[in-house]
Amino acid sequence: MTNINKPLQRKFFLGDTLKIARELLGKIIVKHDGKNILKGKIVETEAYIGEHDPACHAFQKFTDRSSVLYEKGGTIYVYFVYGNYFCFNIVTGKEGTGDAVLIRAVEPLEGLEIMKNRRPKAKNTRELTNGPSKFCMAFGLDGKFNRNDITGKDIYITSPAKREKFEIASSKRIGLNVGVDFPYRFFIKNNEFVTKHKFNNTI
Repeated sequence: MTNINKPLQRKFFLGDTLKIARELLGKIIVKHDGKNILKGKIVETEAYIGEHDPACHAFQKFTDRSSVLYEKGGTIYVYFVYGNYFCFNIVTGKEGTGDAVLIRAVEPLEGLEIMKNRRPKAKNTRELTNGPSKFCMAFGLDGKFNRNDITGKDIYITSPAKREKFEIASSKRIGLNVGVDFPYRFFIKNNEFVTKHKFNNTI
């Protein structure tokens, strides 16, 4: 059943953050979960740019938590939010830049039963991974993955076996108090696994 292309190489993650946030849509994130494999199509992302973006954890500050954002592109940044949830990001750009892309939602492709066991309160398949913390719970992603490498063997991103045609939409990011006007959220238009929100409109 498993059909996996070669993982994306580091150079993919060293470019422009906004471009990477868009190009990640439709890509497949793969996690080796013991003897099992979990796969999901990335359908929603958000970009965070340290140089000018007050919503980015690297904006005008260098802390123990934000230091990972200054590592080379392809480094994983996982942080804890609301005292109970994790969010999964990939550092982008050259070392010292302070940028990252948040994986907001994925469409489950493989390992569905494992995801359901981890998200027993999900009402349906769509709700398993249609949000950043839901995705982390379903895939078993937590703080242990912080500073790991997205181009490694246990977790990585590949191109799909067959290229899919879809329209990319953008909007303001969700749930922020600062940097709210930047149109740095990108998603596959009309995909049912995208976070359901009033901002699901092209701008």
